Amino acid sequence: MTTQSSRQTPSVIIIGTGFGGLCMAIQLKNAGFDQFTLLEKAPSVGGTWRDNTYPGAACDVQSHLYSFSFEPKHDWTRKFGLQPEILDYMRHCVDKYQLAPHIQCNQEVSKAAFDDSTNEWIVETRSGDVFRATVLVTATGQLNQPAWPKIPGIDSFQGKLFHSARWDHNYSLKGKQVAVIGTGASAIQFVPEIVPKVASLSLFQRSAAWVLPKPDRPFKAWEHALFQRLPIWDRIYRSLIYWKNESRALAFTRFKGLLNLFAWQAKRFARSEVSNPQKRRDLIPDYQIGCKRILISNDWYKAVDQEHVDLITADIERIVPDGIVTSDGAIHRVDAIILGTGFAASEFLSPITVEGRNGLSLNEAWSHGAEAFKGISISGFPNFFMLYGPNTNLAHNSIVFMLESQVRYVLSCIRQLGQAPDLAMDIKEERLKRYSSQIQRRLAKSVWESGCSSWYLDSNGKNTINWPGFTFTYRRSTTEFDPDDYDFISPARSS
Repeated sequence: MTTQSSRQTPSVIIIGTGFGGLCMAIQLKNAGFDQFTLLEKAPSVGGTWRDNTYPGAACDVQSHLYSFSFEPKHDWTRKFGLQPEILDYMRHCVDKYQLAPHIQCNQEVSKAAFDDSTNEWIVETRSGDVFRATVLVTATGQLNQPAWPKIPGIDSFQGKLFHSARWDHNYSLKGKQVAVIGTGASAIQFVPEIVPKVASLSLFQRSAAWVLPKPDRPFKAWEHALFQRLPIWDRIYRSLIYWKNESRALAFTRFKGLLNLFAWQAKRFARSEVSNPQKRRDLIPDYQIGCKRILISNDWYKAVDQEHVDLITADIERIVPDGIVTSDGAIHRVDAIILGTGFAASEFLSPITVEGRNGLSLNEAWSHGAEAFKGISISGFPNFFMLYGPNTNLAHNSIVFMLESQVRYVLSCIRQLGQAPDLAMDIKEERLKRYSSQIQRRLAKSVWESGCSSWYLDSNGKNTINWPGFTFTYRRSTTEFDPDDYDFISPARSS
């Protein structure tokens, strides 16, 4: 075991090297703070864009907006970025801002505990290393832990089985009988890619998704030239995208009736793309549009409409060595099973053990559901800041915009800590409770509370994921921290 410490104040440990972790590191460096370390569990940077390499992986937010405002990329190949290009952009940021010396890969954090006697965080990794720092910033994201379904007999399957977020590129699907479990955001991207290759596809759908056409295309040469020669146009273009996306918040959070127009568009799209009447009926959801994530794709319906694709809506009863048994007694024999079952989004920071003041565990603090002040600070966990924390996810705009807002807020806190080296700041419990109550009251009026079951809800049915408003109001609220929201604590040794 080795112990590594940076007692220069404030020193910072950042967990994760996705968009959140890289943004935090870049802004720390720009602000003159050099005592920071990024701990990454994988061999390389990239977060969800490193992990999700399934065929067709792409973003559903426009490229110019799904990138840092301070680091524009003028040569995006498409309106909506593909996984390899987004990952290359992140690597470019690491190189340009010289972050590599601060990154330690293959360092999966197992535990983080606050030391009351020194007002420091002690972070342990599975490799046996121990790090100490004044500030701990978690940037682990919400889409990092694949959700494995609890299906009886899943371990008995004798064929190939893998999750879409851990795609096995060494296994050829050509000519195989394949099952896909799940029809969510990942499945609608990879299913059209594999349909031409497989002999047959059994597609198991628990509930249909609302799917709209994706306004995507490659950028033309003259557009690239315009972006590069007139950088101001790049900024205007980004702003136009932002406000167009932002306007949709009204429908999700205040005027649900506006979403009926999108439902009409989705039904019309399905009718034009799917010739099989039964499949068409099964592909149209029976819940309020927007209650679950609205998906965008130009080839999903055509793929499912293929004759060798079987859309199965009967419940899965169990998995057997050679296939899947459904509740109607049918046995679907397959060579491979691909799990398109999404992520454990509401299990923030899992499986890391986090302990705050007086040994308070995060599981205890969140026994009634995850909550954090502005999605960032948790009472009882001083100098601990989350990026992409509870209730900061979006259904209408770019999470990168939210991350930049959060990073600016955290940076203002770190500046304050730099002026008072021995103190730790802990969000007042009453401020956290008041904030969380306001968030839940606003969510109660949103489309996400219209009765469906979605990954936005935790095991208690509480929406711990989404932000119930405009992103510009969130940015305004995170411009700078208010000292009155926090208690400032001296180390226990000096009290």
